[in-house]
Amino acid sequence: MIHTLKSLGGMFVAPHHLAAQAGRDVLRDGGNAVEAMVAAAAAIAVVYPHMNAIGGDGFWLIHEPGREPVAIDACGPAAALATPEFYAGHSAIPPRGPQAALTVAGTVGGWARALEVAQAWGPALPLPRLLQDAVRHAHEGVAVSTSQHELTRQKLDGLKDVPGFAEAYLVNGEPPAPGHVLRQPALGDTLHTLGQRGLDDFYRGETAARIAAELQRIGSPVRATDLAAYRAQFVTPLRVRLGDSSVYNLPPPTQGLSALMIMGLFERLGVREGEGFAHVHGLVESTKRAFRVRDRVVTDPRRLPADPQGFLAPEALDALAAEIDPARALPWPDPARPGDTIWMGCIDAEGRAVSFIQSVYWEFGAGVVLRDTGICWQNRGTSFSLDPKALNHLRPGFKPFHTLNPSLALFDDGRVMPFGTMGGEGQPQTQAAVFTRYARFGQPLQQAVSAPRWLLGRTWGDQSTTLKLESRFDPALVQALREAGHVVEPLPEAYSDTMGHAGALVRHPNGLIEGAADPRSDGAVAAL
Repeated sequence: MIHTLKSLGGMFVAPHHLAAQAGRDVLRDGGNAVEAMVAAAAAIAVVYPHMNAIGGDGFWLIHEPGREPVAIDACGPAAALATPEFYAGHSAIPPRGPQAALTVAGTVGGWARALEVAQAWGPALPLPRLLQDAVRHAHEGVAVSTSQHELTRQKLDGLKDVPGFAEAYLVNGEPPAPGHVLRQPALGDTLHTLGQRGLDDFYRGETAARIAAELQRIGSPVRATDLAAYRAQFVTPLRVRLGDSSVYNLPPPTQGLSALMIMGLFERLGVREGEGFAHVHGLVESTKRAFRVRDRVVTDPRRLPADPQGFLAPEALDALAAEIDPARALPWPDPARPGDTIWMGCIDAEGRAVSFIQSVYWEFGAGVVLRDTGICWQNRGTSFSLDPKALNHLRPGFKPFHTLNPSLALFDDGRVMPFGTMGGEGQPQTQAAVFTRYARFGQPLQQAVSAPRWLLGRTWGDQSTTLKLESRFDPALVQALREAGHVVEPLPEAYSDTMGHAGALVRHPNGLIEGAADPRSDGAVAAL
């Protein structure tokens, strides 16, 4: 698909077509953008289980015309028992299994907080209606995607023996083939129960009791008291001012700061043409500076060494941009952070917009699937360090570093643009690529999402920190990047999963909505 889709009555974009349709159908039934997003968030947790689950975390940006965006942090903290002593004998927190399931899952609490925002917008659709597509897909089954098959195959050795994983996601001990009908009846029952009893049941009801009992039985440090203490939080979003727009993202513990810094730094380089050396080199060099700030600063909000918003001040960006050499690459041995995620966007007929992201961190998270509830639990807490001197050292009740970060741009001419992607280190880089292609160099929205992408660092389990390029880049550009000092790693694929699954929507002042889904994903734009 190379054409940007357009509509007037509302639009939804997601990396799985069934989730996009679930959100669109809520809009068709009279729901608003938040309600549509809750429906899609529940649905995608069922139909794209390798990328997210209700046992993970989420973050929201919600914009209502005439108001500043509202941000929701739905990230769960480390359990009270998740102490360094709990991991005695380990040099790092195990990446898979019950010990990797050490933080509370926050995303369902984020759904609840977002619905509170939407209460002021008029009559609400019943919660069972919002969850009905997810319940149906879980009970009746969904076709396994090629993405799920391939990732299950690649990560099988680390997942096959984790409690509950084989029963939930394997067929006779092997990854299900693309097109295999995957049914998740226990998860369907849990979602049905939440629809009937309310989302709070996940944390303080019968569902919570069942979750906590099984997590304790298999060896996780999470307990019922950890679930009961959790509530998603409204937070003040970070903001960077560009020439014709303001772009918003989430504050720590997310890496939203780095996404905004990349855009702010690149703005100061004076690049006038897209897709050439100056564009790619400029964004890569901006990424390096932003990541170094991120790694010094981003942690639990209660122990921040500096105010993140200060790094987005014009004078701070001016100074850092002045360090960028327009012809030479800064050496880049720095480590990278993995992560697997989904991003979704929605704009309703009233112009209310949502940029939302939901994740279990690595593919299938901890790999733990709770048999009683069908919930796959995240391993987000493995981004904590057991080194007491580290910025993100493990501490009960504190939040881990998060790769998740949804973006939303408000243009001075009245356009509204929610955009984002999955992909760990690639999230802020791809956001900057999509935004600059559309907003600075005039590319149609779908072209901006589909165009060849790059990734500095690693994602999806890759250990290298090279500059990875899809095969569609001009060989002359690739050579120019090498000659400038970039350590280039060409990828064989024209559309590589390594680059993540991006999406974007734009609403114009006259009510026209444009949407773009990533051809690298199983996604779609669904509209009214």
